[in-house]
Amino acid sequence: MALIIIALLGPSFGATTKEVKSEGKDIFIAVDLSQSMNAFDIQPTRLEKVKYELKKIVEAFSSDRIGLIIFSNEAFVQCPLTYDQSALNLFISTLNTSLVPNAGTDFGSPLNMAFDKLDQTESLVTQQKAQIILMISDGEDFGDETTEAAQKIQKAGIQLFALGVGTETGSKIRQSRGFKKDRQGQEVVTKLNSKSLRKLAVDTGGKYFEINSEQNDVNRLIRAINEVEGEVRDARMIDASANKFYFFVAGAIFLTLIDALTKRKTLRV
Repeated sequence: MALIIIALLGPSFGATTKEVKSEGKDIFIAVDLSQSMNAFDIQPTRLEKVKYELKKIVEAFSSDRIGLIIFSNEAFVQCPLTYDQSALNLFISTLNTSLVPNAGTDFGSPLNMAFDKLDQTESLVTQQKAQIILMISDGEDFGDETTEAAQKIQKAGIQLFALGVGTETGSKIRQSRGFKKDRQGQEVVTKLNSKSLRKLAVDTGGKYFEINSEQNDVNRLIRAINEVEGEVRDARMIDASANKFYFFVAGAIFLTLIDALTKRKTLRV
């Protein structure tokens, strides 16, 4: 009984060392800021919905480095790879379509930029790749370098995920004075064109997800990114003491067996 009581107290003694590894991924998020992202077929607008979901994605990967690229027909690094979630969320909250020139959508530019930034990142511990590009857009790709960029990404083993935002019905594009019009004076209706994003995902061996009026695949996207094995960032040895309760449990069992197998003389009166 004494040995069992000691075991329940969880005695720890003796010095030992244990290796602790820190793992993570590098994730570049490319966000389309063309005028069509102001469409309101996704409430309140496509861009506002993306900003809300991006904060959820950032929170889900707190141990990973995340960078932000904004683009339309040109691409710019809004935030380099960082662990600082507060700074990243601040950049996300300020996203708007006036930050970039708006003359169409070109996937090649942000893909090449993300590839170059990830290619400059070298692991100090292992050669294992844990690099991800997340492309978020609603539109058709008018770029000429997308296929070449996709081939480089696939060859490098970088994981690519595409997230389409919008509906097939589409909506008008709200501007300061009414709605956006084309050169003929007709109001523009923008619709989700997922064909380019799906093709990009297929060409790189990645996956396509979508946010529309009936579905939101962000949680599925987060699970898919979580399935990508992280890269070892740091490995260190720490001192640790192990719970040695099993010695006392073994002793108690041994004494119990002896007690059960030992014959005793009994006196009857």
